[in-house]
Amino acid sequence: MAEKKDNKSSNGIWIFLGLVLALFVVITFIYPNKMEPILLMFKNLMLQILPILVLVYIIMLLTNYFVNNDKLKKYMGEDAGIKGWMISIVSGVLSVGPIYMWYPLMKDLQTKGVKNKFLITFLYNRGIKLQWLPMLIFYFGLKYSLTLLIVMAVMSIPLGIIADKLITKTK
Repeated sequence: MAEKKDNKSSNGIWIFLGLVLALFVVITFIYPNKMEPILLMFKNLMLQILPILVLVYIIMLLTNYFVNNDKLKKYMGEDAGIKGWMISIVSGVLSVGPIYMWYPLMKDLQTKGVKNKFLITFLYNRGIKLQWLPMLIFYFGLKYSLTLLIVMAVMSIPLGIIADKLITKTK
């Protein structure tokens, strides 16, 4: 059943792409003089963003290959220190896919001893998306982007601690 749903949604993506390309071709024939500036702007944007995107995807690929779930559980338990925070932040930043796909894994980690503060920090850092980093830098500049990302990562730690205390207090 899940396989049919995945196949159906991927077909929808291809249909959408086909419709956009068809619309592009139609507009090119109707207004040919308006398409050249759009294509030039798109080309320039891709030339600026593509090298950063390649680097980001290589880092994500290497991380997904080398990160072991058993080690995550070991370093994010009761006695975890700075390593637990760093793993929570980095794994949250590097995580990809829809958030609901992470819930079963997070529940499993929680039942095996991973502290709520680390899970909350992980969730908070999912807001930092490496694949969008090139666009963030392109529109806001490197200084703003780095400041935002550092503040988000650092502030996820006290937010994780506060939320963990609230959760344990209500239990």
